[in-house]
This record gives sequence, C-alpha cells and structure tokens, in this order.
Amino acid sequence: MNTTILLADDHQIVRQGLRQLLEAQDDFTVLGEAADGYAAAELCEKLRPDVILMDIWMPHLSGVDATRRIKKAGLETKVLILSMHKARTYVEQVLRAGASGYLLKDLGAAEVVSAIRAVREGQCYLSPSITQQVLDVLAKPGRGDEPAEMLTDREREVLQNIAEGLSSKEIARMLGVSLKTVEAHRANLMEKLGIHKVSGLVRFAIREGLVAP
Repeated sequence: MNTTILLADDHQIVRQGLRQLLEAQDDFTVLGEAADGYAAAELCEKLRPDVILMDIWMPHLSGVDATRRIKKAGLETKVLILSMHKARTYVEQVLRAGASGYLLKDLGAAEVVSAIRAVREGQCYLSPSITQQVLDVLAKPGRGDEPAEMLTDREREVLQNIAEGLSSKEIARMLGVSLKTVEAHRANLMEKLGIHKVSGLVRFAIREGLVAP
C-alpha cells in the first residue's frame, strides 16, 4: 500500500533530508513541502496526504495549531509531529490537538519510517523516551480553565505572531483582516491571560510551545 506524505519544516535542509529518506522507500510518495504552519494546513487540505510529518515550531502558525486546523477541517490525514524537546507541555499540546504521534529529532531513520507506517495504519506512535510525559498527561490531565485553553484559535495565532516580533499592521496584513480586528484580538488575549506587556506575552508563548525559546 502506497503512503502519501507532506513534509512541513521551516528549514529547507531538513525537508530535503527527510524527502531523500522517505523517497528511498518503495511504498512512500512525498506530495509536497511547506515552510510554515499556514502553508502546511492549506497544502494538507489541497493534497489530502495520508500523513503529514510536521515540525512543532512553525513560523506564524505553530505545528500544534496547524494540527488543530487540519483536524477541524475533517481531514483524515494523520499528523506526526517532530520536536527537539521532551517537555510535558509540548507533548500534551500535541496530543490534545489531535496528532497521531510525537517524534524527537534525535531519532534514527528507521524510526521515522516505522512511525509513518504505524500512524498510517491508525496507530499512535511516540518516541520511547517520552513515554513518562505521556503517562503524566493521562494521570494529570490539563484543566479546561487554564489561561491557554481559554484563547480562541485566532487569539493564539495573534499571540504567536506578536511573540515572533510582528507588528499589529503586519499581522493584519498576513491574516487578511483589519488592524482594528487584530487590536481587538490583542486586547482580548491580554485580558484573558492577565498579561499587558509584550515581553510577558513572549514568555507565555514560549512556555506554551508556540514559539522556540
């Protein structure tokens, strides 16, 4: 059975390496590549791959929020997240977003191939070294009233782009909305989080895994 794959990572050299690895498999076909979260979600809806292999930290729209968007669109694509970090925060965000697997970037080529085949068959695949974090998530599930859980998808997008250093005008242009709308989202997320300085928003976004430290 042939498995179609979409690659999403903001580093071209990483995408090239993954493409070479995957195209060496007789039953894998790489349909395309994306360099940011928005492009990943859009290409996923357009190409309908069986699996998307996606970095957790993507520009403008994180891998977590791109996963949410893919799942809300009702796509059957299995999301396999790549990350450098084992922290519970990242693992929990990924699993709650609907991803089928979480792989650490220090893995070997054979594990990447095995993971893709596993999620293609409907299984969940996790790097062995993060098993404890997953058990922690199950034992102590996050509360729905935590600040991050109260943000809307658009507020999370605005938060991430603020943390990445974009101005309100730049965010409005990128999202295709008015400056007034962005300012309203900005005010709402500050109120919900109880944070009223950009530096505080940046620290919060890093803690929640929206942007890289």
